[in-house]
Amino acid sequence: MAVAVPAIMLATLAPAQAERPGFVFPGICCYYNGQVVRTVVPPAAFPNTGIDPFYGITNGVTGQKGVVAVAPGAVGYHGGHWAFNAVSFDPGVTPYLLTSAAAVLAAAAAGDVSVTRVPAMDFLCPIQL
Repeated sequence: MAVAVPAIMLATLAPAQAERPGFVFPGICCYYNGQVVRTVVPPAAFPNTGIDPFYGITNGVTGQKGVVAVAPGAVGYHGGHWAFNAVSFDPGVTPYLLTSAAAVLAAAAAGDVSVTRVPAMDFLCPIQL
């Protein structure tokens, strides 16, 4: 019985852990307040569960990475439970580098980008500075 319970638990957890989002980060994944941050583990899909804002820029400049709004040590960081937001530069706007959540929100306020919340793309991926 003691062996059967852990085996059953592992069997039920394995499918959820095996699923990964449709994107994969390089070793250096994102920008946080102008600073490059890294992932701790590969991202895992957790649809409709995101808490911390993540901005995935779909048509940015070469070298553009995702942007996170919080990081370890910041108030409101929940261990990398990312709420995925797709960001795209609007037609007629020449893309430029976005390296902070404030820059993404300022670009949206200026009418340079559109931000669309995509809960189906939420994921879990802790980061480190």
